[in-house]
Amino acid sequence: MLKALGDAQLSTTLTAPHARHKTLWPLRFIGVEAASGTVLLLAAVIALGCANSPLAPFYEALWHLELGPGLSPYLPARDLHFWVNDGLMAIFFLVVGLEIRREMHDGALSDPKVATLPIVAAAGGVVVPALLYVLLNSTPELRRGWAIPTATDIAFAVGVLSLVGSGVPAALRMLLLTLAIIDDIAAILVIAFFYSGGIAVSGLLIVAAGVLLVLALQWLGARTALAYVLPGAAVWFGMLRAGVHPTLAGVLLGLLTPATAAFGRRGRAASAVPDGDSPLERLEAMLLPWVAFGIMPVFALANAGVSLAGLTLSAGAPLAVGSGIVLGLVLGKPLGIVLASLGAVGLKLGALPEGVRWHHTLLLGLLGGIGFTMSIFIANLAFDDPALLAAAKFAVLVASGAAATLGLIVGRLQSALVRRSAGA
Repeated sequence: MLKALGDAQLSTTLTAPHARHKTLWPLRFIGVEAASGTVLLLAAVIALGCANSPLAPFYEALWHLELGPGLSPYLPARDLHFWVNDGLMAIFFLVVGLEIRREMHDGALSDPKVATLPIVAAAGGVVVPALLYVLLNSTPELRRGWAIPTATDIAFAVGVLSLVGSGVPAALRMLLLTLAIIDDIAAILVIAFFYSGGIAVSGLLIVAAGVLLVLALQWLGARTALAYVLPGAAVWFGMLRAGVHPTLAGVLLGLLTPATAAFGRRGRAASAVPDGDSPLERLEAMLLPWVAFGIMPVFALANAGVSLAGLTLSAGAPLAVGSGIVLGLVLGKPLGIVLASLGAVGLKLGALPEGVRWHHTLLLGLLGGIGFTMSIFIANLAFDDPALLAAAKFAVLVASGAAATLGLIVGRLQSALVRRSAGA
């Protein structure tokens, strides 16, 4: 189906290289994300199976295996779980930063009129789940998980949408993609302001030095990605030393990436780069498959292994945390997205894209309730208590599965109604 959509778009695309990139890139991105959702689901199932089988001791020992240079006190040896969550996931956040930069340059976020509706919808999809969670979790320790049900997993959401059928308008795919990217921006801000420790000035100085080196290399016109590895590593290390979550280094570096082929002190012509590709386009094309089919599944393997034997949902606190997350993702997300969309259109702040009807916003909201990757990531930051963390992860898995199932059912019903009305 995605290939057919891509071929149809290709036949009607303008011949200008920039027009081709602008039209076809979202299709290529959606295709990769849709396929990676299946791999991500498989990795989560394997992790759950390992954590609840005789392999459980080996599974736990693997992620606590200490690795690293051991440069104490600067960068002591850390366990494999740290290198996955704080190291590899920085590359995931780099791709997120590149997505945001691209959308700000010539995508949905570059036009305020087009961006208003998904921005308002995403805000509703953050506020309502957070409020529902806080209503069920009043103590300060439990309230730390308020942001867990506010996230959307792009890969799973796009993957489920691709299974719905041909009755879904193409504009809804773009709306979902834009909403999920804005949702990522909100999650990044939440992590930066609510889940980072006290800021150490010495670390910020290292970050500043790394950023200045990146800008200097860009000014000199350095185009090879290898030239930016060392300053990028400095930004990551500076974030770690500053007490800010180091994965945010990826977002910062993504936002600094040039979005045009001509950059540097001489403003080299776009023809200096094959097909006029910008560093942003080339870097995102290079990293996206590795992130989608490598880093995200590894993250799922490391974090989705919740031992059901150690799960104590009968206790008050874990039950409250789990209930708040499930309620927030399954009910709060669609409710917030639909109500916010109604308000935005009613106040004439935005309009539904061509071909998208109000019943499609319900499908959009249900797919927005598939949290998984970012929700589990935030859960790791929110809770130190193993019982609360296990309850939170299990709730994310249950809620994401429920939201995906409901989204698939609703989407199939809507597609069937469209086909029936078309054949009438």
